[in-house]
Amino acid sequence: MADGIRWLPLESNPDVMTKFLASLGVASEYSLVDIIGFDDELLAFVPQPVLAVILLFPVSQADSTEPGDESLREKCYFVKQTIQNACGTIALLHSVANNVDKLKFSENSAIKKYLDDAASLSSEEKGKLLETNTDICTNHETSAQEGQTEAPELSQDIDFHFVAFVERGGRLYQLDGRKKGPIDHGVSSPATILADAAKVCKEFMARNEQCIQFTSVALVKQ
Repeated sequence: MADGIRWLPLESNPDVMTKFLASLGVASEYSLVDIIGFDDELLAFVPQPVLAVILLFPVSQADSTEPGDESLREKCYFVKQTIQNACGTIALLHSVANNVDKLKFSENSAIKKYLDDAASLSSEEKGKLLETNTDICTNHETSAQEGQTEAPELSQDIDFHFVAFVERGGRLYQLDGRKKGPIDHGVSSPATILADAAKVCKEFMARNEQCIQFTSVALVKQ
């Protein structure tokens, strides 16, 4: 991704993320919650139904070399990341966009309007449209300054990255705006998306077993 527009990074904080989505018009019955571990007994604490899983990981150490598949863009709502440090918002957009049929929105929802306006555009054009979306940009900036840690300088390089996992058409897809397209991780379902995504998250962690800087949240209906 070439240098250009740069945003402050979001913190992997479910309260901040939930407030962010609410500010964009996602109904209050949907929220982000922490996934405290990927073993079955810990996954049992996550409320159901789970609509999406978002993972934050140290990109330099745990990212896969899988480039993504452009042909799978037709299977999912996929946004190409054209903004530096916007991966948290892109992951939230992917989580919401691929669950529009399961979510509820306010009458003047900024995120729903963006998704509708961008629906017929290419993945790259979706990313470019996000660059000019004042509502999402402004609310992102506010949310980026509301975490538990002090927001970094705008020019600071960030070594962490967000990706989203969603279930579409009985398959689990990893959505990463830096890739060429979605990554297909095999069979999944609305009932098993959490466990299926957890298996892939474990693979990320296995690439650097000495690192503990992984966090994950789930988009759920409560």
